[in-house]
Amino acid sequence: MAEPQNQTGQRDFSDDRNARVADAPSNNWVYRALPRALWPHAQLARWDRPIGWQLLMWPCFWSAALAANVASGTGVWSPQVTVWHLVLFMAGAIAMRGAGCTWNDLVDYKIDAQVARTRSRPLPSGRISRRAAAIFLVAQALFGFIVLIQFNAFAILLGIASLGVVAIYPFAKRFTDWPQFFLGLAFSWGALMGWAALFGELSLAPVLLYGAAICWTIGYDTIYAHQDKEDDALVGVRSTARLFGENTKRWLVVFYGIFAALALSAFWLAGVSWPAYAGLAAAVLVLGWQIRVIDIDDADQCLSLFKLNSRVGLILFLGLCAALLT
Repeated sequence: MAEPQNQTGQRDFSDDRNARVADAPSNNWVYRALPRALWPHAQLARWDRPIGWQLLMWPCFWSAALAANVASGTGVWSPQVTVWHLVLFMAGAIAMRGAGCTWNDLVDYKIDAQVARTRSRPLPSGRISRRAAAIFLVAQALFGFIVLIQFNAFAILLGIASLGVVAIYPFAKRFTDWPQFFLGLAFSWGALMGWAALFGELSLAPVLLYGAAICWTIGYDTIYAHQDKEDDALVGVRSTARLFGENTKRWLVVFYGIFAALALSAFWLAGVSWPAYAGLAAAVLVLGWQIRVIDIDDADQCLSLFKLNSRVGLILFLGLCAALLT
């Protein structure tokens, strides 16, 4: 297909801008590497914003590394198995985050049309049909299922069980001030999966890690939600950002504090060595800095602090990896 041109015969970049979304980088690889016809699909899956699948992936990685530490302590750890699990978790996180976002957009397209940050998304802007989006949702879910069935039977059933929470999440903002809690339930499921994939069962340590990840998610998504609080108030969307308001810093102290306590307890039960605790301490310092500097009325800063949480996830994972190698 010929590129759109203006009256001077030069490339018309305004049409390209209209095909993009307002809250994603315009220089993303999606726009450089993919055919224009696939842009709406990539935007639905948020391939132009990797922060989402990274935040979904880190609890999986934490759990896999925590389980590996326990297995190493008993002399039955296989590095090859752990690396393979990490590859699967990364692929699964990308696929299921994309499927979840597509489902969320299908449910929320009318609300998204009323919010400045989201009205340029493919569905509310009309760049893709609901039928095409639904087909793409199924394709991503099938890929995620192919990834899932590489694990043991217990992990497969556990992964399937997460779909109930994923299905409910887009509706949570309509009936509760705590949609971030439901997001935490869904986004933190990997904290159970990593352990289950290695041992074929659960114990208290991964359950505590799951609780820690939920609190972490509530914290960072509250920061994220402050970007839209004015529009959310106009259209009746509920969130912890609106609920906490000017008390957001205090609530972040509570949730990040519980995150630290539960993660510490999980590490202690698993018997990990000191580098894991050093990683946790470093991650908590980054979270504390977020609380100290946050300006809930600065949307750009809120987005920046939200994205910083991928570094938090990485720091915690590296600490567990260092513990595994000591």
